[in-house]
Amino acid sequence: MRTHVEFRSAKFPAYPWEEEKVNPGLWGKRLAEYLYRKLKEEGIETEEIYPEDWGWVVPVHHEPFSLWVGCGHYQEYPDGYLVFIEPSKPSVRRGLFKKIDTTGDVEKVAAALDRILNSDPEINHIRWWAEDEK
Repeated sequence: MRTHVEFRSAKFPAYPWEEEKVNPGLWGKRLAEYLYRKLKEEGIETEEIYPEDWGWVVPVHHEPFSLWVGCGHYQEYPDGYLVFIEPSKPSVRRGLFKKIDTTGDVEKVAAALDRILNSDPEINHIRWWAEDEK
């Protein structure tokens, strides 16, 4: 299941204050703001973004289970970014006995992200992978 996408772009530089909200060398708020808008244009309802120590979260409004997109600077490259979808597993547990299949909903978000990234000429070197590969 494709859940991680790396790419390169000069389009999303750090805000001057951003490293105060996340760990040094990590940023991605401009990317999160961009994906927040673009996912809405793709028909995926997003909620307010917020920082984590590794980057930024774009929550997806989704009732059956928590679904969100994480994004931030990918330190492999000075202009590198990593975007990932959670959950990144094909199912999640609800209670002791109920298992929910995540693949369809995660793939819907992945397909939207793929269209967004591939349609922007300022984004290049796009490479998808699953959480358990690299």
